[in-house]
Amino acid sequence: MMRVLLQRVSKARVTVEGEVVGRIERGFVALVGVTHTDTEAEAGWLANKVAGLRLFEDGEGKMNLSLADVGGSLLVVSQFTLYGDARKGRRPSFTDAARPETAEPLVTFFAETLREEGLKVETGVFGAMMLVEIHNDGPVTLILEKEST
Repeated sequence: MMRVLLQRVSKARVTVEGEVVGRIERGFVALVGVTHTDTEAEAGWLANKVAGLRLFEDGEGKMNLSLADVGGSLLVVSQFTLYGDARKGRRPSFTDAARPETAEPLVTFFAETLREEGLKVETGVFGAMMLVEIHNDGPVTLILEKEST
């Protein structure tokens, strides 16, 4: 079951080794977690869901506008810790997180599918130690999941 923790932001950026590698203004930060059974089907479904979500306020203050409607962007960051299991002990287990050779292509596919929707997408660096600066707007945060088919 692929996971996306989606945050509406006023701005966000990701820095690796002191260098900004991705930066957006108004839009979404998508923290993406992949497990062993995920495929492009789940990644594509989640990308389409994210692209179509109406989480921005219209003139009446209702969440009626999508990312495209407001000219927003996305910052996609791989986040294996979304599969951390802390039910036992004090140190989480990450055995449910997919190995890099499975996860990296799916995170890339997720970002590319969003680009194909006509959206501006920035990314972090897979597997790197990243400093992610998020200015959560609202705050609005959703957890999206798609079970493996």
